[in-house]
Amino acid sequence: MQRKPFIFIPVLVVLICLFISRKAPAENYIVGPGDVLMVDVYDHEDLKKTVRVSNDGSIVIPFIGRVHVGGLTIPEITGKLTSLLADGYIVNPQVNIFIKEFRSKKAVILGHINKPGIAELRGSTSFLEIISQAGGLREGAGDTATVKRNQNGKQEVLIVNIKSIVEGGDLSQNILIQDGDTIYIPKGGMCYVTGEVADPDAYPCDKDTTVLKLIARAGGFTGKASKSSVRIVRIVDDRKTTLRDVDLNTSVLANDIIVVPESFF
Repeated sequence: MQRKPFIFIPVLVVLICLFISRKAPAENYIVGPGDVLMVDVYDHEDLKKTVRVSNDGSIVIPFIGRVHVGGLTIPEITGKLTSLLADGYIVNPQVNIFIKEFRSKKAVILGHINKPGIAELRGSTSFLEIISQAGGLREGAGDTATVKRNQNGKQEVLIVNIKSIVEGGDLSQNILIQDGDTIYIPKGGMCYVTGEVADPDAYPCDKDTTVLKLIARAGGFTGKASKSSVRIVRIVDDRKTTLRDVDLNTSVLANDIIVVPESFF
């Protein structure tokens, strides 16, 4: 029997919509070493340059030489170059600066994500945006994530409720990711459905998942199923316990085994 892939559609929809509709404002981005800037001065082709910010936070511009830009935003750098060029070089210079490559601000994302590793922070980057940048959540990802952050010399751990964002629309959980953050997406709880269902297999489950929801994920009952005799096999204190003839609205626990027996009548 062919296994049907489980797709967390609400997560994908939220990630795609937010990623498309909410572009990170580069104006608020703090430039640092490694960033690549495009500098353009209107009507002065000789001043059109692509420059990389050096380790000491500076760039080199014709006429004015080395300019320190580390720790400044794009509008601040634009104003600084405009002032320097206007000081005896160009009358009313019109300076435009764009960030070509974001290199100085990074975070690490690990766990049940499609592309774990180092992610560049392109301006103000939210939790959902960095999830999208890392290819989205893998099947079986948990409902919460942890964000480890160094704040004033101390490590702080933030808990992000992914389910609250996706199902409840609580965007207060969609926190901004900072330089040096480590995001971890744990594996969610899994339950097993076996017996007279269309697709017996393991499926993600949490405290809000009922027996009926799991059976629905498993493709529903077969025509031979005994709907009134469903059992839950559960490990309690390292011992196997069987709950018999459970109500279909009973909540399940991680690692539960849902057994749907065959009806003999």
